[in-house]
Amino acid sequence: VRVVTARVGGGFGGKQEMFTEDLVALAVLRTGRPVAYEFSRTDEFQRASVRHPMRVTVTLGATAEGVLTAMKLDVLSDTGAYGNHAIGVMFHGCAESTTVYRCPVRSIDAEAVYTNTVPSGAFRGYGLGQVMLGVESAMDLLAQELGIDPFELRRINAVRDGDPFHPEETPDDDEYEEDLVWGSYGLDQCLDLAQDALRRGNGVAAPDGWRVGEGMAAAMIATMAPGGHHAHTTTTLRPDGTFLLAAGTPEFGSGTTTVHRQIAASVLSASFDRLDLWHSDTDAVAHDTGNFASAGITVAGKALHAACVQLRH
Repeated sequence: VRVVTARVGGGFGGKQEMFTEDLVALAVLRTGRPVAYEFSRTDEFQRASVRHPMRVTVTLGATAEGVLTAMKLDVLSDTGAYGNHAIGVMFHGCAESTTVYRCPVRSIDAEAVYTNTVPSGAFRGYGLGQVMLGVESAMDLLAQELGIDPFELRRINAVRDGDPFHPEETPDDDEYEEDLVWGSYGLDQCLDLAQDALRRGNGVAAPDGWRVGEGMAAAMIATMAPGGHHAHTTTTLRPDGTFLLAAGTPEFGSGTTTVHRQIAASVLSASFDRLDLWHSDTDAVAHDTGNFASAGITVAGKALHAACVQLRH
């Protein structure tokens, strides 16, 4: 069986489930002809997954100067009729919404429950949007209570360069295994740039009668799925001087096909017209775990970079 995936279009997690692919494969085996399964408008809401509905309660403790002393989360997640992504969405939503801040005491009570509803699945942000809304709203209320600028409250409490990714875990733990690290640090610069842009504005006056407000929020997401992610790539120089790039990463609107060509063009000093990219073809490469969690760039991109470097040398 050879699997070749064309450009899928916007996915961003919503296509990370097996809902109808098995039906299409069975139809192909039965008819021996190409088969397409087209969702009706009703199918889109009944045959596909939805984002996890959540109830989030956040309690914060802080000094008068705005330094966080305690953080408590109570999260209830509706995973629908199946638990497809219940654990992963809960983990990312809670862990990364709280890890962005330094806080000596944290308490997280999170529960995912089955309900007699459409299954919840993977969507962009993977739980962060739901939990982050609660955490950041609580941070804004705290800033208001203390009379501190919301940007300044984040600067006071934001993780800093050199902090451990999970402060509650240490290399001395018997079961410690950390495969997520801070690759670089620029959160302080990000806060400065965002605040300066808000102050500067865009020079466009609001229409008459419009109410104008502004706000800010801080968030992070791990740009590689934890627990191991693998991508095989190849780079071949053809007799005519062009290069054949092969990667298993599918293109579903995240721009990986463009970025992969940019990586190869930079390493090989080649123009785009000399680069031919094969992607999402099981005959082209051995394996690719998937393009979720930005792995098409952070994992497959690194693999392709390594292949190009090896060819260049």
